[in-house]
Amino acid sequence: MFSLRNRIAFCRLSSICFVLCVLCGCGGVGVGSPPSPGSVQLTVQTSGAGVGAISSNPAGIQCGQACSTSFASGTQVTLTATAGANSSFAGWTGGCSGSNPACALTLSASQQVTASFNTIANAAVLTVNAAGTGTGTVSSNPSGINCGPTCSASFTSGTQLTLTVTADANASFAGWTGGCSGSNPTCVLSLSASQQVTARFNAIPIAVLTVNPAGTGAGTITSNPAGINCAPTCSASFTSGTQVTLTATASASSSFAGWTGGCSGTSLTCIVMVTASQQITASFSATQNTPVLTEILAGTGAGTITSNPAGISCAPTCSASFTNGTQVTLTATASASSSFTGWAGSCSGTSPTCALTMNASQQVTATFAATENVLNHIIFLAQENRSFDHYFGALRGYWAQNGYPDQSFDGLPQFNPSSGLAPLYGPAPANPGCNPSSPPPIDCVFDTSNLVASYHLITQCIENPSPSWNESHVDWDYNDQIGQKPAALNGFVWSAAHDARAVVPPFTDVDGIRAMGYYDGSDLNYYYFMASNFAISDRWFTPALARTQPNRAYLVAGTSQGYAYPVDTDSEDTALITAPTIFQELQTAGITWKIYVDPAGSACTGPTYDPACLLTLSYVQYFQWGQTIPTVYPQNIAPISQYFTDLANGTLPQVAQIEPATDAGFDEHPSNTDLAPNDIQLGANYVSSLINGLMTSTSWTDSAFILTYDEFGGLYDHVSPQPAVNPDGINPVDLLPGDVCTQTSGPTCDFVYTGYRVPLIVVSPYAKKNYVSHNVADTTAILKLIETRFNLPALTNRDAAQIDMMEFFDFSNPVWITPPSPPAQITSGACYVNQLP
Repeated sequence: MFSLRNRIAFCRLSSICFVLCVLCGCGGVGVGSPPSPGSVQLTVQTSGAGVGAISSNPAGIQCGQACSTSFASGTQVTLTATAGANSSFAGWTGGCSGSNPACALTLSASQQVTASFNTIANAAVLTVNAAGTGTGTVSSNPSGINCGPTCSASFTSGTQLTLTVTADANASFAGWTGGCSGSNPTCVLSLSASQQVTARFNAIPIAVLTVNPAGTGAGTITSNPAGINCAPTCSASFTSGTQVTLTATASASSSFAGWTGGCSGTSLTCIVMVTASQQITASFSATQNTPVLTEILAGTGAGTITSNPAGISCAPTCSASFTNGTQVTLTATASASSSFTGWAGSCSGTSPTCALTMNASQQVTATFAATENVLNHIIFLAQENRSFDHYFGALRGYWAQNGYPDQSFDGLPQFNPSSGLAPLYGPAPANPGCNPSSPPPIDCVFDTSNLVASYHLITQCIENPSPSWNESHVDWDYNDQIGQKPAALNGFVWSAAHDARAVVPPFTDVDGIRAMGYYDGSDLNYYYFMASNFAISDRWFTPALARTQPNRAYLVAGTSQGYAYPVDTDSEDTALITAPTIFQELQTAGITWKIYVDPAGSACTGPTYDPACLLTLSYVQYFQWGQTIPTVYPQNIAPISQYFTDLANGTLPQVAQIEPATDAGFDEHPSNTDLAPNDIQLGANYVSSLINGLMTSTSWTDSAFILTYDEFGGLYDHVSPQPAVNPDGINPVDLLPGDVCTQTSGPTCDFVYTGYRVPLIVVSPYAKKNYVSHNVADTTAILKLIETRFNLPALTNRDAAQIDMMEFFDFSNPVWITPPSPPAQITSGACYVNQLP
């Protein structure tokens, strides 16, 4: 068979060109059809030294050199360019533009589009193989690899490729071999010659849990997660490692006698970790002519009911059988923020105890009332890498300028009044800079005679200072990085300059002066308004002297399990974190939860979203349990558009985490490269849409939105990290050779200090107006708030030691049932990183 190019060439030379063109499918009048009334013509052709094909959706265009067909006027057509062997797609002209291989256009009139292809000089071929007992896919950026089905592609020699692996359901990614190595789901390689890469997937074993009812009585057994509903369904498959809660409910004239097999005891519930197939027996005893006492809980509050003799221990509904004539005493115990208001049914009155004689089956209702306006929705968002002084150091000056009452607030001292409440006015703090006689490429030389003072930043975009382990310890004290003495907080400028000079190519700010910069209410007008009207803290810290990933592990689990670096930084932190997350606790307790991520700019495309892809946009992916979310709890991870849908429909979960919109550029992270400055005003504007959306929704009246930052970003703050509780007794396990604390040890070498201060705003109808907390806490206090509100146990010693954040609220006298009208966030500030200041 002729290739398309050969057919065209043959057609042009042949004396029977017209006939062959019709048969071969050459470009020109032989392809497509003239437009009919009400239709328009789309003509596509290729150019350039390379080869390729163009297809359309809806179908009609499928061509190499040129092609034309008609569509109904107004049709939206998506053209897709596919480069041939040793070629690359160069871009569109005509009705399409840009270099994206896909182009969407609406045909309101006839149009012509040209797709250009270039030849790839010194082409190198990358071949991807899948291995192992499991399955998954591998994709590349730049595009070409999409395996399966496309597992081999040509690229220009020297191309830097990023391969991304996605495990299928019931499989996990085990690691790379060949041109890639390690177990990180992404691999970056420079393709200087043809090579092969193998991605290995392991099958996640499935275990079968079987429940057998036994005994002379009858009853049912159900499971959470769902699967067991016995009878009729007494056997179900679960992913190995799933925690399953079984609940036995006795039928009339029966009582539950106990568990055997994988469960034991007589409690109505049994929690079993399904790691292998197993059987459990639930025994029920017949209780002929035995009266049954049924207890029901009601009201807006919460509590428990117990009985003497034992049998009743319940919330919200339970029953037990007692011998005829037994005198039973019921005791009502209210939960936190609730009170017992009285009995109904076979009991009456408001005494917390009730005695009754079981001569026949009876029903009792216990009512509890909420003593506070309980928060039914807690939403939290941690943006990226900003310190307290850097963002809110000027807040007290904003109060003076805008008529807010003054109060004690520990921001930058140059904004304090000269009299009144402490702290009072002081000079702008400063850090030693770099010795001017040692310019780059020489490393920054710590120079106490060259001070860099705190100053107002003009640009809304700065280069990224590092908050990592070493830098955080240098910031503590350049001369005492292990914390033998109180923190001097003199290393911020040196750390920023040292890292800026080490970047290739170096950053513009090679002297690290932006580490001392701050913003004010003219830059972050939305945040300053919200911080002045709602509740904040000037003693709110990150959990660890480390970078983003460990601190985000603390945010959802109260620990990083000894990791000072991201998962898979070195051989000591390759394993996923096994600590339970707050979401596991919520799931077990029957509390609704959801993680919202913003897929804009990422590889996760809509309008329907793959939960496995969305997981890659959440830091919970680094937890072993987090990997089960796409298959076991796929509805619990959702695009940010679902957040606004849930607000509109009144379906907001009880607890929600919003991950920062990193790929969209709205996470407020300092710029990682001078080629892509990250504008904080755009990030603050994005956050305002989330908070404003809540304030104008029906969920506002029983919600709290907590805005904070994951860590300080290497930016100056004048308040020292505070002593803290080690969450689980695990010391750092993954420090790198030469790191601080590898040669000698000191107080800051363990997880017994917080990180640096970061901003916090608590937004709620019940948030105290213009309130400042001075109680020391770190971001794991958000976990303590959730645990307190929903009666959950602490995850670790760290969150157990935190304040419960109830001081930020006044449930008796809510100020903001009608929320304020905040200003629109300014987005016109200067954004540059390639010059100073």
